[in-house]
Amino acid sequence: MSGQRMANRASCESYPHIARRLLVRAFILSALAFVAGLVAATGCNVEQMLEQLPDKAETSTTTTGQPAGDTIRIASFNIQVLGQLKLDKPEVMKTLTQVVKTFDVVAVQELRSKEQDVIPRWLEMINADGSKWASLVGPRLGRSVSKEQYVFLYNSETIEFVPETDYTINDPNDLIHRQPYIASFRTRVTEGQPFSFTLINIHTDPDETKEELDALAEVYEVVRHDSQMKLNEDDVILLGDLNVDYTKLGLLGKIPGIYPTVQGTPTNTRKTASYDNIIFDQAKTAEFSGQAGVLDLMTAFKLTEDQALEVSDHLPIWATFSSHEFVGGPLASGPAATAR
Repeated sequence: MSGQRMANRASCESYPHIARRLLVRAFILSALAFVAGLVAATGCNVEQMLEQLPDKAETSTTTTGQPAGDTIRIASFNIQVLGQLKLDKPEVMKTLTQVVKTFDVVAVQELRSKEQDVIPRWLEMINADGSKWASLVGPRLGRSVSKEQYVFLYNSETIEFVPETDYTINDPNDLIHRQPYIASFRTRVTEGQPFSFTLINIHTDPDETKEELDALAEVYEVVRHDSQMKLNEDDVILLGDLNVDYTKLGLLGKIPGIYPTVQGTPTNTRKTASYDNIIFDQAKTAEFSGQAGVLDLMTAFKLTEDQALEVSDHLPIWATFSSHEFVGGPLASGPAATAR
C-alpha cells in the first residue's frame, strides 16, 4: 500500500496552631476514608483509582498557555455516532468536552454527519475557556450510505501538528472498510528534543476484523517505513476501535515488539468487552511511561450507566508518554498493569 497525501490537560481559642493541625488531620482522615470507600466499592487499589481520576477534566475559566510538562497523554475514543443529534445535547457535549481536555491528543472514531460543522462547533465549546485546541478531520469513508470520518483533536499549547503529514491510506483492493487516517505530531517543549510520533487512527469493520487486522499489519509497516524515510521518525502508534481484544490481533499482533496497552480491561460502557487499543513497537517507542488505562465515565464524571451510554457505548482509552524524545535504553523498566 502507499500513502496518498491530503490537506486538511486543648482549645481552639487558646491554641490556634493546634486547632489548625487537628483540622488538617481531620481533613486527611476524611480523605483517606473517602478513598477507602471508593476502593471497597470498585475493587481497585488506591494507585489504580488515582490513575483513573481525570485531573485535567476540571473546567476552568483560564488557560495556562504552558508547553507540555514531563509527560503527555495520548487517547482514543469511539464517540458513537458523533453528529448533529449528539451536538444538540448540552450535558453530553459538556462531558465529551471534559473528557477531551483530560488528554493532549485524542484520536476520535465515528464522526458521522454529512454536515461539516460538527467539529468546528465542538471546538468552540472546547476553547470557550481560552484553550487552544485544534483538529484534523479525514475524508468521509465507507462502502455504504452511512459514512464515517476520523478526527484528531490536539491541544496546540502542548502538541504541534507536523505540517502536511496527514493522509488516508490508499487501499486500491478495498481491504479495509474505513481506511486508516494518519498524522504526525511533536510535543512543544522549552528545552530538550521534543517527542515526535505518528498516529494511525482506525475503526475496523466488526464483520471483517480478521481480514482487516491482517491488512493493518501491512499498513503499520508501510507507515513506519514512510515515517522513517520522510521524517526520520520511528515512533508509530496505532490506536482506535479494533472490535477485538488484544489476544485476537492476527498478523498485526505478530509484528515483532508490538505491544497492546489494553489487556483484559473492558473498553465498552457496559463493561462486557474489550474492543479498543493503543498499540506500538515497545523497542522503538521507549518514551512510553508504562502507564495506560481506560477512563470509566460513570466513576470519573458521576454518571449513571444510561447517562454514560448517551455519551458513547465505548470508553476513552489512554497511554502516557514522555514529552521528550528518548535516546538510549527503555524509559520504563516494563509496562505497568493497565489502570482504570
